[in-house]
Order: sequence, then structure tokens, then C-alpha cells
Amino acid sequence: MNWRELDSLRILISSGMFGANRSLAILLPVLITLWCSFQRPKRKVQLKDLFRRSKHGWHYTDLFNKPTYCCVCTQPILQGAFCECCGICSDEVCVRKADHTLPCKEIMAPAQADGSFLHRWVRGNVPLASYCTVCKQQCGTQPKLCDYRCVWCQATVHDDCKAGLSGGEQCDLGEFCSIIIPPHYLYQVNKLRRRHPDEYCKLAAACGRGWSPLLVLANTRSGNNMGEVLLGEFRTLLNPVQVFDLSEIQPAKALQLCTLLPPGSVRVLVCGGDGTVGWVLDAIDTMKLKGQDQFIPRVTILPLGTGNDLSNSLGWGSGYAGEIPVEQVIRNVLDAELVKMDRWKVQVASKGTYFRKPKVLSMNNYFSVGPDALMALNFHAHREKTPSVFSSRIINKAVYFLYGTKDCLVQECKDLDKRIELELDGERVALPSLEGIIVCNIGYWGGGCRLWEGMGDEPCPPTRLDDGLLEVVGVFGSFHCAQIQVKLANPVRLGQAHTVRLVLKSSRMPMQVDGEPWAQGPCTITITHKTQALMLYHSAEQTDDDDEDSSASEGEGHSANRTKKPTYTPEKNASSL
Repeated sequence: MNWRELDSLRILISSGMFGANRSLAILLPVLITLWCSFQRPKRKVQLKDLFRRSKHGWHYTDLFNKPTYCCVCTQPILQGAFCECCGICSDEVCVRKADHTLPCKEIMAPAQADGSFLHRWVRGNVPLASYCTVCKQQCGTQPKLCDYRCVWCQATVHDDCKAGLSGGEQCDLGEFCSIIIPPHYLYQVNKLRRRHPDEYCKLAAACGRGWSPLLVLANTRSGNNMGEVLLGEFRTLLNPVQVFDLSEIQPAKALQLCTLLPPGSVRVLVCGGDGTVGWVLDAIDTMKLKGQDQFIPRVTILPLGTGNDLSNSLGWGSGYAGEIPVEQVIRNVLDAELVKMDRWKVQVASKGTYFRKPKVLSMNNYFSVGPDALMALNFHAHREKTPSVFSSRIINKAVYFLYGTKDCLVQECKDLDKRIELELDGERVALPSLEGIIVCNIGYWGGGCRLWEGMGDEPCPPTRLDDGLLEVVGVFGSFHCAQIQVKLANPVRLGQAHTVRLVLKSSRMPMQVDGEPWAQGPCTITITHKTQALMLYHSAEQTDDDDEDSSASEGEGHSANRTKKPTYTPEKNASSL
């Protein structure tokens, strides 16, 4: 007896059509439902084995989010499997047949004899509100498996209109042809006897003018756990070979695809938090060490983390939750401007360990010692124990708030000024009574706060992403940090410097670099310039803070002192300084 027959039997019994007594009619559907529940894990194990060996990107769902039809038997289905690359859908009974008879997107294939590329059609289950490229009428309106979609250019066409396509079966890869790696390009690269950048440039000429491939690197464990959904959406729009899951492959390996593409042409979209971005930038530094400087990509961000301060500084917002479609995300990337961003080396030499190499970290955002590092350390410890609880950006921020409130009462970091020494460019700085010191490279800190500017009512030196300077501030405690975040207080501005040195003389103190915390004993911390990264800046987007500050600066006449880190395109902001 298969699953459909069992479901039919359960419905018939519950409706009393067999004439059995009422108790039996109630009991049997419950028993059948329980039996099906016990069998479901076994079915999933069998499907998982099939999915692992398949060329399709299969995923199983208990409920499709729109009217869906099996691509094999054409029957309507509520649950089953779908391929995130080509979009075919199947019920559990037909999934093996679908896997063998329906081909997926080919990541590498030869072009036609005349050099053209053909549509790859999938029948049925076209996107909602899609329109026929021939008659311009809506597709997929009939309650059955109907109409076609090309898996490369995303064009949709009615069954009856397919023969009337103006370009025949030739596919131009659609709106995003300038960022898709065509299967025939990789096929030709694989046939090359001499792998050389000049050869890649010759092959790229057939991909059209302005061809600049986009690689997508997504961390499925970041922030609000949207990474897995985004992986599927990008694999639908692009060549699946361009999309990488960082839980399965290291960034250094994923970025090796850049070495098979024309030098200087690649963009990389990092879907994750600031830690994921730092991970990718470290992998790019490794490429430089290997002598692959000419293949270095430009990096942009789709913020999925909790704080997302680097993303905010580059104009990509404080967090992505699906509010705009992936297609618009790609358009924003295509319109972005190139900027340079300083990266810094943090050396931590522990006291008394003269024969050990100092701990070396890379910094993009900020280094801190004190209450904010303590909050990050407590949060990190609890997330490591129960990672499933910390799957929401709102929950994560709420936990940070609770730890901050606790520290306001306990004050574990008080008298920091008596335990630490600070030098800026070799000059000792006298410290007031502080609980924390923060060294910033970017304009945003603490999940969207402009720390260096504070309330914005005092003149302060302007800052840039590429000026080779760090901004150093002090805070009086967790409550002071909270006041700064809601613009009720200013930080203690200690200065700007090219090199920062801190000496922790006694006790253990919480520290963090870009949200990665640890507890540190007596040591010497030296922060020096490391390199510059090529980033993409989205100038079209402003936050609410931008609008408020720009209107305030117009009224008070302090625009020069309010220049923000997000606007660090070198020439673009010369007039505003």
C-alpha cells in the first residue's frame, strides 16, 4: 500500500463510509497517522541518500508555498522534493524517476556549432506573476502543469506560444547575463592547454561586453539563518558553480574560481555577518601571498549577522530579512561603487611567554577591551552551548541587552585606567576613570551606533575608510555605552593614530576583535596597518540616522565635522568635507 492509498483510506474511514462504529472510525485514522509519522524518518533517510548522489540540488519540503504540480505525473502535490537549481518538483513516489529522466542545469557544456546558447526549458510551476515573452499575458494561470520557464534567462512562455519565440531557441541569459558564468565558458577553459589570464580574456569576449561574473559565498549559520534560502535563490538565477555554502567549503577554496576568470573582473557577494566578511577577506589576503594579486575580487555584503556594522558603513544596511527580492540585491551590486578599506593587524603578546609567537588577528571593524567585549564574551559562550536558541537577530540583540544590564549592576571592568596603558603613535595618553577602550576602523559600532560622533553636538575630526587612521575612544561603562547608542551621550575621544599600543598590566580582561571575544591576561596589544581591501559601496541607500544627521548638519552648519565613514569614496566626498 503506497502513501496515496493510505491517505485515501484514512479519509474514507474518518468519513464513516465503511459503516463501522464511531470509535473505530476515530481510532483507525489516529493509528494510520502515527504509523506514517514513524515511517517519515525512514523515508527521509532514503531520500537523503538519493539526494546526495544526484546531480540535482534536491530539497524536501512538507508543504510547498504555492500551487505545485509534479513534473513527472503532472498531479497536484502539497509535499515532496524540488530542485533549487532548475526548479523541477516531484512527489515522493516520482522523485527517483524525475532524478533520472529530467536533467538539471549543466554547469559546464559546449556551445552550439555557431557559438550560440540554447534555452533550457522546464515545464510547469512557473513563478507567480510571470508573463509570457511572446503574448505578454500572465503564465501559470491554469490549474495544471502548464507553460515553460528557461532555467538560464528566467523567460516564461505559454505552451501555445513557445513555437512563436522571436529568437527561436537561442538564449541570451536574460537580465543578468553580465554576471552569469555560461556553461560554454567553463567548458572552453577546461579544454585549454595553457591556463593563462590572456586566454581567459579571449574567451570572455564571447560572453559580451562588460562581463563581470558574480560569486556568492553564503554562511548558513549567520544571524537569522536566511543563508540556506538565499543559496537556493541565487542558484536559480546564476550558474550553480558560482554559489558556495561556506558551511561546506572554505572561502579560500571557493575563491580559486577567480583564477579561472579574467583578472580584475570578479565581484564576490558575501551573505553573512561581519565575521563571515572578515573570513573571506583573510582568504583574499592568502591569494595575495600566493602571487594571485591580479585575480583579487571586489567584495560586497548582504548582511545576515547580528551587528552588521561593516555592512552599515558601506551602505548595505543593518540587516537583510528578505524585504527586497534577490533580483534587486543583484541590481544594487551592479550599481555599487569601488572603494578601498583599511585592514589592520592586531598582535597580542602575552606577558611571560617570550618564546611563543604572539597571537595575530586581522581587524576590519574594531578592537575593544571592557564592557562591550564582556557582553560579546558572555553571548558567545552561551551561543556555543545552545546554538539553536540564537537563530534570530532580535533574540540575539535581546540577549546582548540583558548582559549589558547585568554589567551595569556588577561593573566587572571598573578601574580599567589603573590596569592598562595606552599609546597612540608612540605617545602615552593619560586616561580618565574608564571601564572600556574601543579602537575603531569604521564609522559604525555596536549594531548601528556612530561611536566617534556620539550625539553629534561637538566638533570632531572627520574619518574615512582609507585614511590609515584608527579612532580611539573610551567609555565609562555599559550604561554609558547604552547612552551613546541612543545619542544621549558622547564617548571620551582619546585620539586618532596610525599605530595603537595597549599594555594590560594586571588581571584578566575581556577583549574582542570584530565580535570575536576572548578573556586575556597581562599582555601587550599592538595594532598596525596591514593592507587595503577592495570593497563595493552602495551609495543609493541611507539609514534613518543619515537623514536625521544630514538635516541637522544643514541647520547647524557643522557638515565638515559630521562626515560619516559610510561616505568614504575618496574623491566623491571632497566637496562635503
